[in-house]
Amino acid sequence: MPIYREPSAKAKRTVARRLIGRTWPLSSILLLTVGVALVFVGLYFIVIRPSLLPEDVRYMALPAAQLDAVRPQLETWLAHVFQVMGGYIFATGTFAITLGATAFREHRWEAAAGVLIGGVASIGWMTFVNFVIMSDFKWFLLGLALLWASSLVVFFVERRTL
Repeated sequence: MPIYREPSAKAKRTVARRLIGRTWPLSSILLLTVGVALVFVGLYFIVIRPSLLPEDVRYMALPAAQLDAVRPQLETWLAHVFQVMGGYIFATGTFAITLGATAFREHRWEAAAGVLIGGVASIGWMTFVNFVIMSDFKWFLLGLALLWASSLVVFFVERRTL
């Protein structure tokens, strides 16, 4: 007859986590949410965003005659610029989703380092620049940046409790 062995504390936490639905840590859910949002932002830049928004014209502060003289060439060039930028935003979102579903979910340090560096270089920098130019979208971007940062804060809290 087999002898019963008490499960280890780690095994109990694993079972408890599965029973209460914590197989997806909150940190991963937050990162996945940001990733999905960035995919949609990227699609917006690729498919929907006009070359010149009213805030762009305000920022340039050019007289209408001057702007009208270069508008066709500027709009054509900016359409390409924003399509490329949208592709990079889409890719950043895809990477965030992939990390959130794999190594970040497993609370691996190298995943957190990638999320930190990638977040600062992408949504963090984009948010900073949008505040500098007083963009109409700065608060939306700040929300995404804070959501990204909160995924890291929660990651380290969760990691301490493992």
